[in-house]
Amino acid sequence: MENLNLAFIGNPNCGKTTLFNAYTGANLKVANWPGVTIEKKESEFNYNNFSIKITDLPGIYSLNSYSIEEQISRKYIEEENIDVIVDIIDASSLERNLYLALQLIETGQAVVLALNMMDVVKKRGMKINIKKLEDKLGIKVVPISAKNRSGLDELIETVIECSSKNKADNVKVKIDNEEEITKKYDFISKIVSECVENKKEREELTDKIDKVLTHNVFGLPIFIVIMSIVFLLTFTLGDFIKGYFELALEFVSNKVLYILQGIGLGPAVISLIVDGIITGVGGILTFLPNIFILFLCLAFLEDSGYMSRVAYLMNGIMEKLGLSGKACIPMILGFGCSVPAVMSTRTLKSDKDRRRTMMLIPCMSCSAKIPIYVLFAGLFFQKYATLVALSMYLIGILVGIIVGVITQKLDKDVKREKLIVELPEYKMPDFKTIRKYVWDKVKDYLEKAGTIIFLASILLWGVLNIGPTGFVENAEESFGAIFGKILVPILKPAGLGYWQIAVALISGLAAKEVVVSSINVLYGIDITANGTELYTILSSVGFKPINAFCLMIFCLLYVPCIATMATIKNETKSNAFTLRLIAFQILLAWGITTLVYQIFV
Repeated sequence: MENLNLAFIGNPNCGKTTLFNAYTGANLKVANWPGVTIEKKESEFNYNNFSIKITDLPGIYSLNSYSIEEQISRKYIEEENIDVIVDIIDASSLERNLYLALQLIETGQAVVLALNMMDVVKKRGMKINIKKLEDKLGIKVVPISAKNRSGLDELIETVIECSSKNKADNVKVKIDNEEEITKKYDFISKIVSECVENKKEREELTDKIDKVLTHNVFGLPIFIVIMSIVFLLTFTLGDFIKGYFELALEFVSNKVLYILQGIGLGPAVISLIVDGIITGVGGILTFLPNIFILFLCLAFLEDSGYMSRVAYLMNGIMEKLGLSGKACIPMILGFGCSVPAVMSTRTLKSDKDRRRTMMLIPCMSCSAKIPIYVLFAGLFFQKYATLVALSMYLIGILVGIIVGVITQKLDKDVKREKLIVELPEYKMPDFKTIRKYVWDKVKDYLEKAGTIIFLASILLWGVLNIGPTGFVENAEESFGAIFGKILVPILKPAGLGYWQIAVALISGLAAKEVVVSSINVLYGIDITANGTELYTILSSVGFKPINAFCLMIFCLLYVPCIATMATIKNETKSNAFTLRLIAFQILLAWGITTLVYQIFV
């Protein structure tokens, strides 16, 4: 059996991973590229008399070695024994994808162009002349649809045919200067105009929409209005559905309590299960409707092509403030989850830029903070809850920008990096894509509830029910209360001088959602009760709307979850930077929260 080594390469969002999975299935080896924390995916499969090995290279736009991904791909092409490079192209955005293809052809390696997403091309009424495209580029072009698994056999057969040609020796990737980049795009425009039909109509529609949505003056206000609608749906419709989840959990809690009492379990075990696990985990699960609606809206905006415009809109503002244009992309990702946001800083050129951007990401309101906003904004601000929750997002952005400006002013060697971002054509979102995106997010949330939050709830129950004398009836005598009271004088100037709040904030280091479940456990709130009970208890000890607002700000800005900090440590390879960042976030959260509380108290 003959061996064949293939390298899959392409722009981000070209369907490369879908194609890789279509060929390899579950037979996947995942490691990191030597020296960097970027996944290296390899797999092997048999086709006729060939044993085919595929290496999935990082998604890139060029081989100019600006980002870590580009450096990895360039080095692999130059140094590894590749039989054929398969360049996967989004056929619906041919012009954007062909620049990388031209660079690959210049290496002298055997290159096959996989023209992916031909189903999308057909839907849009566009036509691509494959023969003419092959003549213009001088390489084989195979139309495929990785999603529909069409054209896959034809692609492999073409690859096998091309592998028999002589390969280039001593491959050297050419780095394009400005003049060469102009020349290449002129050539690409000519190719597209001759090989693609009905493209102009699609571009004209996108241009008309962009004149409004990316307008220099109105673009940002429109974005704020759109996000306000998203949050309105998240908090109003989400809360309505949340009520039914609470009823379901009330039923479960009562049944479990009845069963446990019936089989004669001791009070401590019953308390652990009902007051610890069900109250902790169940309290988080009630916020699932809010999380679902938020990610459903974000998936719709992402798949329609709008979210890439947000990076473009933010770029102008950030450059005027002295920030790197590319830094806005990790910040936007931070609204979903800080872990992938931190990992996305790899696209920045220097370690300085990456570390500076990592300092901004914790200021963004990740989805894990939503239960905190929903609970406290709903309890203390009622009909203004949506506006208060939205203000957390705006405060986070403002603080992030200020931090970015200050850190760049302190660094005299800062060089601003231009933003290169894909602006795809607008399209109706695909149901399957949205379903997968939302399910992945919901699944992550459920997994977190079943692991981190589950364990945190048990641990929290332990520190609240065990003290120096053993098992205690009164939480005031527990280890949790003892430690929490040590922090009260520190948190009091910020309006958070309650030992229960201190313990809840500490527990939030595991995952921000745990803050909510911890407060339910700490204040002895029955999972069957509605929010009024918590409001009554907190109000009775002097906890007012300003305290609730300050608690939300503190949760917004203080140390991100353990998973995020571990990712920062892995990405920077620096314990010192990670510890400095932890200290910085604590001081930042305390300082801003204290300032707000002292001004408005």
